[in-house]
Amino acid sequence: MSQTFMAAEIAEAGAVVRRQLAANSALTAKAAAGLRARNPRFVATVARGSSDHAALYLKHVIELKLGLACASLGPSIASLYHAPLKLEGAIAIAISQSGRSPDILAMQRAAKYQGALSVAFVNDETSPLAREADALLPLCAGLERSVAATKSMIAALTAGVSLLAHWSGDDALLSALQNLPSVLDASSATPPAAEAIATLTTVSSLFVVGRGATHAIAAEAALKLKETSAIHAEAFSSAEVLHGPAGIIGPGFPVLGFAPADAARAGFFDTLDRLAAFGAAPLLVDVGSHQRWPTLVALDGGHPLLTPIAALHAFYRAAEATARQRGRDPDQPPHLKKVTETL
Repeated sequence: MSQTFMAAEIAEAGAVVRRQLAANSALTAKAAAGLRARNPRFVATVARGSSDHAALYLKHVIELKLGLACASLGPSIASLYHAPLKLEGAIAIAISQSGRSPDILAMQRAAKYQGALSVAFVNDETSPLAREADALLPLCAGLERSVAATKSMIAALTAGVSLLAHWSGDDALLSALQNLPSVLDASSATPPAAEAIATLTTVSSLFVVGRGATHAIAAEAALKLKETSAIHAEAFSSAEVLHGPAGIIGPGFPVLGFAPADAARAGFFDTLDRLAAFGAAPLLVDVGSHQRWPTLVALDGGHPLLTPIAALHAFYRAAEATARQRGRDPDQPPHLKKVTETL
């Protein structure tokens, strides 16, 4: 089988982030200055699918760096139920590849009508979502032909954390961001993890767990395993997996874990130890290998908020290879299309 679009697009991630950081430098600084001046009461996000996982990551960064509450809005509140929300003084951030889904558009319009300032992270700069936003930050991912979004997802994560680095005035994070393209380039040059691919090729169901910044990465990984390999994958925070879900764990039940690189790390490994004691078979994604469990080794992103992006990139490469090993075409999964429009 020739190289898939998915593989090619994963390999482009470093170039995409490099292009985005250069093209959006002034736009992002201007948008951040405007948001600081506005002094919002809270932040709301509007997204579906992989973009909603980018929003979950953004929620963590917003609450961590700014001390502002951040919540995901259900687009159907506007598109189906036409129920007004009290959003005066808020920031509404919409994230989308196409910028054309009717429900996302309806929610952005409703948020603006109710007094929120709208910010859009969009790949298609000609889309209605992009045109109607008060502030547009393009993803700069270019054409993405695989149904499985990879480079556009990494672009959305980077655009979000870049805005927050400017907004919060975090010089260390801004500096680390400048090196992220090189980290992703190096990740693309690293051989895929054969043991991780072999494990994922044989499973039919698994948990994917993370904590803090890696919770969103776990959610995205679970979606990609469903999309590309028809694996029934469920994502949980390591703080939640013991509250019920652990009840289905039996001998050899696979758990894919995205290790955090911050204060959540110790508790995350405590939870993995408990799951392993129940019979689970952990597979880690981390910056270093582990003696007890097989590890998909990811590169250090240079900052605890960026290492999860590097981990996702490493996982994407394994996910693409896993799909091919399972005899599936990750570019054209059954029943799915590139642009999903929901009401």
